[in-house]
Amino acid sequence: MNRAPKSKALARLRKALDAIPDLKRQYHRNSPGFEKWRRDTEIAIANTFGEKSRHVGDFRRISFSRANFLHHVPDSAKQDAYVEGLESASSVLESMIDEVEEYWEDDDRKPATPRSQSTPSETDKIFIIHGRDGGTKETVARFIETLDLKPVILHEQSNRGRTIIEKFEKHAEVGFAIALLTPDDRGALQGHEKDLKPRARQNVIFEFGYFMGRLGRQRVCALTKGDVEPPSDWAGVVYIPLDGPGAWKMGLVKELKAAGFEVDANRAL
Repeated sequence: MNRAPKSKALARLRKALDAIPDLKRQYHRNSPGFEKWRRDTEIAIANTFGEKSRHVGDFRRISFSRANFLHHVPDSAKQDAYVEGLESASSVLESMIDEVEEYWEDDDRKPATPRSQSTPSETDKIFIIHGRDGGTKETVARFIETLDLKPVILHEQSNRGRTIIEKFEKHAEVGFAIALLTPDDRGALQGHEKDLKPRARQNVIFEFGYFMGRLGRQRVCALTKGDVEPPSDWAGVVYIPLDGPGAWKMGLVKELKAAGFEVDANRAL
């Protein structure tokens, strides 16, 4: 079945949830009002998640009555079981609402376009790939803001229970990526251990390659600091030296313009 829009799914589930307080006060287990709510809620869950989903099973397993092993069950015990069942239903519906809010895509989200054809005009977000050089990260981020663009720095984003890779993928919906190749590590070829050269952090290289595959080389550039060793065999990638006078700003503006961003070059002066 086609899944309902997020807003419609939430409206259905919240309607069922909002009815529970009145059911506790005004109805009992055998009342027509309760039976109608129970049927309507089961239908709403089935049409939201699917007739054979575990969500329908979770709701059907809720008991609203006490097992009758005796010939007579006091009315108070029946009412207690009824209220306990409604409280269980409330918890189940709240969990379903949380699931939809957390994991379903928003209604206004545009269909995903092929990675090689996405246009930077769809977003003003610029992902900053960085290592341990906090000063360089802040300098570049603040410059991006002066261009009226939004820098995305991964550790500044909320986790919301996600793993690192899930968080990374969540915030990778950007129009451009800047890799800061700063000399945070040192390395050498095997057998040449004495010839250590400054290199960027491994996470920087990984994310750099990820965004080249996701956005295309024309929407990724690297800012290099000092004599850091660039990755080998990455032809066609733009490397801009982070020089003292700030010429790197003009170089970065040029790359952003080439990628389709409307930025004011005067702000790089």
